[in-house]
Amino acid sequence: MEKFKFITEYELRASPKMLFPYISTASGLSQWFASKVNTMPEQRFDFQWDNESHIARQVSMRQNKGVRFEFLDTDENGSDNNYVDFRVDQSELTQSTFLRITDYSSTTDQDELRDLWDGLMDKLREIVGS
Repeated sequence: MEKFKFITEYELRASPKMLFPYISTASGLSQWFASKVNTMPEQRFDFQWDNESHIARQVSMRQNKGVRFEFLDTDENGSDNNYVDFRVDQSELTQSTFLRITDYSSTTDQDELRDLWDGLMDKLREIVGS
């Protein structure tokens, strides 16, 4: 199955230090990204949407910079799994904080993905007061 890499960026009025727990912890992610998130052994997370469980492994994390979750068993041979990557950047010039999201999955409809992430970002902005 063909995969598609969707990249988008949002400006948030929150410091990287304040924003980071919302993209890297189960409790933070469950407030805006998934209906429920549980931590598991070996850097794995159980993301739940529509009462379906999706297991992901946290494959990278840099404190206050970014995190990537690779969803297990989303590719037949396991070498091209879906992932979501969150990167936090701060403009030195304006001190604005940006969240760059890379969504790599089999969803190829850009408009659908944009609507999905716009909605998720609205929830996150409400939480962080942005």
